[in-house]
This record gives sequence, C-alpha cells and structure tokens, in this order.
Amino acid sequence: MDATQVEKYKLLGLNVAYYRKKCGLTQEQLAELIDADRTHISNVEIARTGVSLDVIFRIADVLEVPVHRLFEFRD
Repeated sequence: MDATQVEKYKLLGLNVAYYRKKCGLTQEQLAELIDADRTHISNVEIARTGVSLDVIFRIADVLEVPVHRLFEFRD
C-alpha cells in the first residue's frame, strides 16, 4: 500500500464496514460470502492492507451496492 494513500484506504475501509453492518453481516459472514479470510476483511476495514479490485467487486456484489459507493468519501 502506498503510504501517501493511507487516508483513502481508511475511508474505503469505513465504507466497507458501514455497508457490511447495514446488511447485518459480521466480518466472518462477509468473508465467507466473498471467499476470503475474516482477517482480510478486518485488515481492509482498518486500512492495514491494500485490496484488489476483484475483492472490491465481490464485496460490492454481496453488499448489493454499486462499486462507486465504496469510494464515496464523506467529509
């Protein structure tokens, strides 16, 4: 992960967590639905790791949100 982009990863992680909780899913449930480890979901949500577009697309599909919503950063 590019250190200059950390804030954007944090905002992305907050959006993933927001929509996951809105759907009533735990990190473990989301991980199972996208075929990933729970720790990977946790690391995405707290911006500890970068995330591939494939994973972003799967998350958006499961959460039933357009991909761009995950990148809409609120002030």
